[in-house]
Amino acid sequence: MEDLKVGMILEGSVTNMTNFGAFVDIGVHQDSLVHISSLSDKFIKDPHSLVKAGDIITVKVIDIDLNRKRITLSMRLDEKTADRP
Repeated sequence: MEDLKVGMILEGSVTNMTNFGAFVDIGVHQDSLVHISSLSDKFIKDPHSLVKAGDIITVKVIDIDLNRKRITLSMRLDEKTADRP
């Protein structure tokens, strides 16, 4: 996780789907979340309508929280990243 930088564009594999988004394996031994609001520029009622487990998707790193071991991703590649020092 320490090698990741906010703003990086990566490819990952969808590992699990929930009602609030998709978990993606980007190769850092920690699945990362793409929240339903970051799956598309358009309103998505059901994330299963856009992606499914096993899909390879392109994502952008929006935020990294090393203390909580959480990585926030977005499929909206033009989405703004977290402003952290």
